[in-house]
Amino acid sequence: MARVQHDSPKKNRLIGAIQAGKTVSEAAEMVAIPTSTARDIWRKYKTTGSTKNQPRSGRPVKVTARTERMLMRHAQNNRRKPFRELANELDLNVSVSTVRRHLGAHGYHRRVARKVPLLKEVQKRKRLAWAEEQKGFDVSKVIYSDECYIYLGDRCGRVYVTCCADEKFEEECLIPMFKQSSVRIMIWACIIKGKKGPLTSMEYQGGKKGGITAKIYQEQVLEPMLLPFWTEMESERGNVCFQHDGAPSHTAKTTKKWLADHNIPVFPHPPSSPDLNPIEPVWNVLKTKIRALPHSPTTAQGLIKAVQDVWAKLDVRDVDRFIDRMGEIVDAVLDARGGHTRF
Repeated sequence: MARVQHDSPKKNRLIGAIQAGKTVSEAAEMVAIPTSTARDIWRKYKTTGSTKNQPRSGRPVKVTARTERMLMRHAQNNRRKPFRELANELDLNVSVSTVRRHLGAHGYHRRVARKVPLLKEVQKRKRLAWAEEQKGFDVSKVIYSDECYIYLGDRCGRVYVTCCADEKFEEECLIPMFKQSSVRIMIWACIIKGKKGPLTSMEYQGGKKGGITAKIYQEQVLEPMLLPFWTEMESERGNVCFQHDGAPSHTAKTTKKWLADHNIPVFPHPPSSPDLNPIEPVWNVLKTKIRALPHSPTTAQGLIKAVQDVWAKLDVRDVDRFIDRMGEIVDAVLDARGGHTRF
């Protein structure tokens, strides 16, 4: 006949009843435990101070405390290596699940590596200087803008690394992301706190023959799209500035002159810093909604229409929630000394 195993809460109720003045027999009857078993539990408690079962003899553990520390150091120094390779290189005769369990006990799991722009030291210094300048800035008076490539089938493969949750933005846990040009359409849009700005599809000659020039940027974006929206926001809020990144068409002398001629102040943006622009996560929301459409567009014109329809239906709260965290972003850049943030 198999022995009945009593759980810890029941044992603890037994001990509590005895300590409250009940006899062992009375306490055993109260919690429905045989009297002989209750005596054994009480005897063990008086000896060890606990009702937990004591470790039993058996096969020695394969991963000692020393081996576990060595495994953790090896995982930290080899972020991209799978658990099987870690065990083999340390000559540990253990299974992958054993490695996973021991590293998991310390918070280390295989996670998808985040893809981020490659940051040089000079870029980190510029990001840090930007954060120091923008501390406490009123983000409700900034028009954030950006171009975005939209194309079909834009999912990419994943790279896994071993790290803790708070180590996802360590340099060895990141995958540098470089610019690509294999796109179907390019769109431009802008946002401000509490309002979506205009969105347009840019007509340009892409690929090796040409791209977005300063002339195209001014004629297709600044003049017809930005200027009316900025004028409206300036009249409504006052002291509104405009943010765009350091793309050549944005920093061209003619573009700077156009902005100066129209008295539009420019909000600074450090190089290689998509995490400092709240419209970047809005693009992710937009793309997710496009992928979820019941009928995916199959032509460039169909894709343009789909993007415009999704943008028109996009809830302004999906915009504000990213703008509202700009204060957190500034603090994160300061904490990272200009390095990558979780945003």
